[in-house]
Amino acid sequence: MKFTSSDESRIIEMAWEDRTPFEAIQLQYNLSEKEVIEFMRKKLKGSSFKLWRKRVSSRKTKHAMLRSDKVVRAYCPTQYKQR
Repeated sequence: MKFTSSDESRIIEMAWEDRTPFEAIQLQYNLSEKEVIEFMRKKLKGSSFKLWRKRVSSRKTKHAMLRSDKVVRAYCPTQYKQR
């Protein structure tokens, strides 16, 4: 898939965010978890990719099905930054 640099930046940001599940990335950018992993592998330096994989592998919040039922919002109020 071809993305603008702005889209690429946003996908990377969403992937790094602890509370943004892979399903949200799929909904907005049509990338499965596997595709997000491949995308991150291509876009990040090797050491950054390894750090990211270690980080998201231990996060229940990266998968909607594993999240607490108490999380009902789609995004954090501060997620979309004003420029």
